[in-house]
Amino acid sequence: MSADPSFRTVKAWPFEEAAKVADRLAAAPKPEGALFETGYGPSGLPHIGTFGEVARTTWVRRAFERLTGLPARLLAFSDDMDALRKVPDNVPNKEMLTGHLGRPLTAIPDPFGTHDSFGAHNNARLQAFLDTFGFDYEFASSTEYYRGGRFDAALLRMAERHDEVRGVILPTLGPDRRATYSPFLPIHPETGLVMQVPMEEVRPAEDLLVWTDPETGKRHGTRITGGHCKAQWKADWALRWYALGVDYEMSGKDLIDSVRLSGQICRVLGGQPPVGFTYELFLDETGGKISKSKGNGLTIDEWLRYAPPESLAQFMYGQPQRAKRLFFDVIPRAVDDYLANLEKLKTAPDGTNPAWHIHGGSSNDPGSPISFAMLLNLASVVNAEGPEILWGFIGKYAPGVTAESHPMLARLAEHAVAYYRDFVAPQKRHRAPSAVERGALEDLLAALRALPPESDAEAVQALLYEVGKRHEFASLRDWFSCLYQVLLGQQEGPRFGGFVALYGIPGTIGLIESALEREAAA
Repeated sequence: MSADPSFRTVKAWPFEEAAKVADRLAAAPKPEGALFETGYGPSGLPHIGTFGEVARTTWVRRAFERLTGLPARLLAFSDDMDALRKVPDNVPNKEMLTGHLGRPLTAIPDPFGTHDSFGAHNNARLQAFLDTFGFDYEFASSTEYYRGGRFDAALLRMAERHDEVRGVILPTLGPDRRATYSPFLPIHPETGLVMQVPMEEVRPAEDLLVWTDPETGKRHGTRITGGHCKAQWKADWALRWYALGVDYEMSGKDLIDSVRLSGQICRVLGGQPPVGFTYELFLDETGGKISKSKGNGLTIDEWLRYAPPESLAQFMYGQPQRAKRLFFDVIPRAVDDYLANLEKLKTAPDGTNPAWHIHGGSSNDPGSPISFAMLLNLASVVNAEGPEILWGFIGKYAPGVTAESHPMLARLAEHAVAYYRDFVAPQKRHRAPSAVERGALEDLLAALRALPPESDAEAVQALLYEVGKRHEFASLRDWFSCLYQVLLGQQEGPRFGGFVALYGIPGTIGLIESALEREAAA
């Protein structure tokens, strides 16, 4: 790919981040190009935040390649040598896992019985997860890197700078922890536990750590290299940056202090910390912090039940440094924002368009001629139990459009039925019209009966405006609210003229007649 410096002027955050990485490599060229990294703690399963971090890093990586013409790699790094601190709630054989607390995840049997270790199982889940979304990445295992010698030189360097590394971390610790802290965690040669103990001696020239088991009082000598020890969290992050030459890594707002301290340690080792990017965390519907233990927020499986992955990418793209509420009601807007941006991408490839980043610059996907919000309204009116009933209306509204010609629309029809069944149907409440609204609905009924049946959405929308203006509404917004609340049992929706065109004028006439009859009977 050839370089295109004009992208430096594109006002889109992935290109702004990519320019920082480009400046870094311009100052210190690397023939192999840039290394982008994302980290993963494999004690749990991949989640919606995992998707967000990998997707966002991917967009910066692509922007860097387009901007510079240089190669770039994305390393998905699993901290699978970390000790298991507590037994997850969502796994079988919990009692078995309890007996392995404190050991590296890759040294613990797999409670699912499908892999050589618990770490290997979760690593496989991570890779399957990333592969599902088509991410281009290289997988890295902390255990393999430590045991395979990839970190040996960096570990010895850390041993040489042991006191300086401690000096970075000690001011952040309480008195008791300060007295015992070392960046090194030796693996107990007898129990296999990851030991958090003070180092009595650190001898880099002899590749040796000397420490005492507090339980037995036995003194041990452990090799620094070869996977016989690992580094503590912040030191481990710095070690990785230094050893691998990581150029870019983003992280959540909750890790700001960790990034700062790891960066200091990386400099102590003689390296340059990567370019960083801090993204905000998600909030629940009430503005509270999302907690896995509370279950207050969307899982990725839930999002993908109700909308395509591209819409989740759209949600992740927008304003990543601003806290956003992540709950079910944001899904329809994210879907329609994505569809609108996909349509723009077809005619004008533009680096400020989120769809440009989601699709790597271009897409042949025909998208959908019908918005997701419109499909939800249709599903609501017909009480859809399956997508096939929606296709009866879609075929009349957009002749020639099929599930085969528009696969995105086919997916949206299925998602719309699921979303309607779980969220819209339980909340449907038709209210009776006021006297003013009843008069306007009767006026609209007569106007629709006189309207040519082939009238399009714009003609219907113009008619709706005319009718609304003839009646004493405080604003036209009140008139359209009436249409949704009285006819559909919903608080709001997309342009009503488009809905009438999709549902059909005869069907809409029937809706109005039913609403007026329902009110009269009451």
